Amino acid sequence: MNDRRDFLRKSLLVATGMVLGSSVKVFASSGVLLEGIVYTAENPGRWAGKEGSHAPKVQVDGLKVTITTKHPMSEKHYIVRHTLVTADGKVIGEKTFYPSDEKAISTYELEPSHGAKMYATSFCNLHDFWVTEFTA
Repeated sequence: MNDRRDFLRKSLLVATGMVLGSSVKVFASSGVLLEGIVYTAENPGRWAGKEGSHAPKVQVDGLKVTITTKHPMSEKHYIVRHTLVTADGKVIGEKTFYPSDEKAISTYELEPSHGAKMYATSFCNLHDFWVTEFTA
């Protein structure tokens, strides 16, 4: 389990570093896309057609953030993890899922000082790393 956590944390750090670097493709709707590494609903890349069940959906209710990935959960194909991250890379929370889980839903409590750009991530064991940008 630690290897998976280390991989995901390092992937997030690398993705954040690349976002801040110059080797990124800029697009109009939400800033930055790391083509072939990070996917979004607006830019699903090679996974076009899968964004509805892979890009995380975010609901903000006061200081509560709920991330949902509408994805079936089975032994062969499932959502592995959700992570909630601030624009400066601080991990607010994370939840690991298992194939036996019914749904990929996670909830996090924010501190009142938030109100900035944030990222919800969803990692599928077959269809890679998906990010949704939002303001909380």
